[in-house]
Amino acid sequence: MTISRDEVAHLARLSRLALGDAELDHLAGQLDAILSAVARVSEAAGEDVPPTSHPLPLVNVFRPDVTRPGLTAEQALAGAPVAEDGRFRVPRILDEDV
Repeated sequence: MTISRDEVAHLARLSRLALGDAELDHLAGQLDAILSAVARVSEAAGEDVPPTSHPLPLVNVFRPDVTRPGLTAEQALAGAPVAEDGRFRVPRILDEDV
């Protein structure tokens, strides 16, 4: 399969890309090489080869979700350098009028 310069120009227009003549010629050759490589890969898979997402059999390695109790507000604030009204006190970084 070969891709023409006109097809590249059409794709560029659809993508809203402004490409010069030299770029269109250059990209036509590159896209042709890419499409040829994809075609070769497609030929390698036969009818008897099932589609897979990974060549090795994988299993889920995540641990099961288990609900555990979290920290209370007092426990969380116990390690804070400064707490005020049940919240962490931090330095102001924005002006009052922002």
